[in-house]
Amino acid sequence: MSPPNQPSRPRERVVMHIDMDAFYASVEQRRRPDLASVPMWVGGAERGVVLSANYAARAYGVSGGMSSTRARRLCPMAVSLPPDFDTYTQVSRGIVAVLQSVTPAVESASIDEAYLDVSGAIRQWGSVSAIGEHLRALVHDEQGITCSVGIGPNKLVAKMASNAAKPDGLVEVPAAQVVAFLHPQPVEHLVGVGQSTTAALHRLGVYTIAELAYLPRTTLQRAFGPRQGALLSELAWGRDAARVVARPGERGVGCQETFARDTDDPATVRAELLRVAVTVGGRMRAARVLGRSVTLNLRFSDFTTLSSAMTLPTPTDITDDLYDAALSLYARLHLQRARIRRVGIRVEGLVDRNAVALQPALDEPERGWRDADQATDQVIRRFGPHAVQRAVLTRQRRA
Repeated sequence: MSPPNQPSRPRERVVMHIDMDAFYASVEQRRRPDLASVPMWVGGAERGVVLSANYAARAYGVSGGMSSTRARRLCPMAVSLPPDFDTYTQVSRGIVAVLQSVTPAVESASIDEAYLDVSGAIRQWGSVSAIGEHLRALVHDEQGITCSVGIGPNKLVAKMASNAAKPDGLVEVPAAQVVAFLHPQPVEHLVGVGQSTTAALHRLGVYTIAELAYLPRTTLQRAFGPRQGALLSELAWGRDAARVVARPGERGVGCQETFARDTDDPATVRAELLRVAVTVGGRMRAARVLGRSVTLNLRFSDFTTLSSAMTLPTPTDITDDLYDAALSLYARLHLQRARIRRVGIRVEGLVDRNAVALQPALDEPERGWRDADQATDQVIRRFGPHAVQRAVLTRQRRA
């Protein structure tokens, strides 16, 4: 805690970059395990381009964006498969849902990569590397593919760290080590430096990021223009002010949790639904939104999924309302001891909290569940996620 009359230090920003390893090819290998050790790419067989190559094909020099003709010359024995974008999109959505189980601050940069601002989640997990390893394990468990994780004080460093982590690894670069991490690398490894910029920098005698960093900014601005030259100088020192921006598609708030072991015990499922409802409710109150549509998502031991939704009579952010809705949806399904591996709750039909006038019932006490939830949120923000918990969740954790 900061001394009296002194402002508290701003929380250090920590960004994570998640990048799927050879995404399209990995998805195809998931349903064709016989191709795991065979050179393979997704894309044109003889014409067109390579969209994604597995690591066996990359050993021959095949890479994404290469013409299929050239790839075939490099690796004539490789198997080529046509792309299945519907499946890739479905897998991508599943991965985003996994990432949002840790933080709602998820920015999808493309179908196979995303940035996360995990600054607010570190206290709960103990360390940022623990978050990264947890997500890597979940992605592999849920989707059967691997990913690489980079961690840094900003998006630039996080992305370069994930590049260094490939394949199937994790690299963390604390703020104090950014320069030591960046400067020995070739200048073409710097995010934002393409082939033409690399060639121009080589003509200036610049071959490493360190040489770029120490080149006078005025020299860079004469060669590349005022804006581009200044940007190159900033990037060489690992400076990037861009924030992680969660781009809403269909506006909603959700969370999912995967069991350590598949379970057919209804009491265990109900307890985990409560844990998820607590998280979703807290996120809604933090975002100052209410929602009317509640969807329950279940994944079973055979990896099939089932969803069920209901519309509430009035919009809410109260944890118990969300939990009651999830329990009702769970009871409707009559699963009869089906083995479940993951549960999730998502709330949609969101409206701004200030735009809704909530009319209390005549028999409702002056202080209700919303006040209790808000008080709990304040305690958790100050003392951590386990400072206040529902009794059933403390029993589950001890068990």
